[in-house]
Amino acid sequence: MDTNHNLFFTHLRCRECGHQYPKQAIHICEFDFGPLEAAYDYAAIGRALTREIIARRPQTMWRYRELLPIDGEPTVGTQVGFTPLVRADRLARKLGLRELYVKNDTVNYPTLSFKDRVVSVALSRARELGFETVACASTGNLANSVAANAASAGLKSYVLIPADLETSKVLGSLVYGTNVIGIHGAYDQVNRLCSEIAGKYGWGFVNVNLRPYYAEGSKTMGFEIAEQLGWRAPRQTVVPMASGSLLTKIHKAYKELAAIGLIENTHFAVYGAQASGCSPISEAMKKGSDLVKPVAKPRTIAKSLAIGTPADGYYAVHAMRDTAGSAEDVTDEEIIEGIKLLAECEGIFAETAGGVTVACARKLVASGKLDPNASTVLCITGHGLKTAEAVAEHCGTPRLINPSLREFELLVKDELTTVVV
Repeated sequence: MDTNHNLFFTHLRCRECGHQYPKQAIHICEFDFGPLEAAYDYAAIGRALTREIIARRPQTMWRYRELLPIDGEPTVGTQVGFTPLVRADRLARKLGLRELYVKNDTVNYPTLSFKDRVVSVALSRARELGFETVACASTGNLANSVAANAASAGLKSYVLIPADLETSKVLGSLVYGTNVIGIHGAYDQVNRLCSEIAGKYGWGFVNVNLRPYYAEGSKTMGFEIAEQLGWRAPRQTVVPMASGSLLTKIHKAYKELAAIGLIENTHFAVYGAQASGCSPISEAMKKGSDLVKPVAKPRTIAKSLAIGTPADGYYAVHAMRDTAGSAEDVTDEEIIEGIKLLAECEGIFAETAGGVTVACARKLVASGKLDPNASTVLCITGHGLKTAEAVAEHCGTPRLINPSLREFELLVKDELTTVVV
């Protein structure tokens, strides 16, 4: 490591009252029950970290390691991140935007979703804290990533999921030899059970007692976007919301880069995207309320976003409001249209959460809430192969023929331009 990283990551701090805590496996303030988050010495980071130093480092999320909450070298997920930022001109024309980019985490290593970012931080920190068993509550992608990264690190793992998850996501955990436990109930019920298990058995639950470390991994998506844009924050960023954590951490990423002088402190706005069958944060934004009303029974094909009681909902609302952003939600039919539109325009196959992001961006443009002339980034967080059944009946079927040139020509006669050889 170029510098002594533990001098930069200093402590945990309550997001409500500011009370400081040691860097342990704790996530709730004992005074007001507010969530804890990692705190840093930004002045020291600003003196130590430059664009030139970052440019000399490997192209992974760990090139920004001074802004991540571990004390030593990363030991899990060292190849994660630095996914492509794709200039999406064809999609831009369809949506009515002048300058559009897609941050493509469908190709993240190793499990094809942005969750590889948060898990690599959480498990690297879990190792530093001496955990031998790690676990999570998940709507699918997190379970895949915990299973894969724990396997590579030689850690025992348990993943607890709603019993009705997509088959591909269940298989995407089982294949790594983890302990997969399906729960008859919604994600929020799974999460409550995990809190009880973490309290009784002392395991390292990445999104419970390790949450202050886990959540910080999401910032790297924002760091990369800014660097890939030539060290500037986009004017508008559209982010899918489940717990709301990804949106709040991208917001934090842009502010941190400005605070340490890596980008100019220009105005940016963050926009949230949800599925209409589970849209508590979007509904709160539309009502102009701080109260994020829970959804008891989410009903949407976007299961990775189906968190009825979003832990960071309040903070997501304030991040959007403070940056003059907004939120939108879309139906299952619109989600499928969004998946197909992204695939047909840019050759990127996104899972249902990506369809939510594209479809919400289209509605935000149509309503005038997204400036068509401002630079815009859509965050696409997982690969379409994870939720292929959602679009399987909406993409048509192959046209079948025998191995005959005549049959081929009859089939496509209206599409062919004859070439004489």
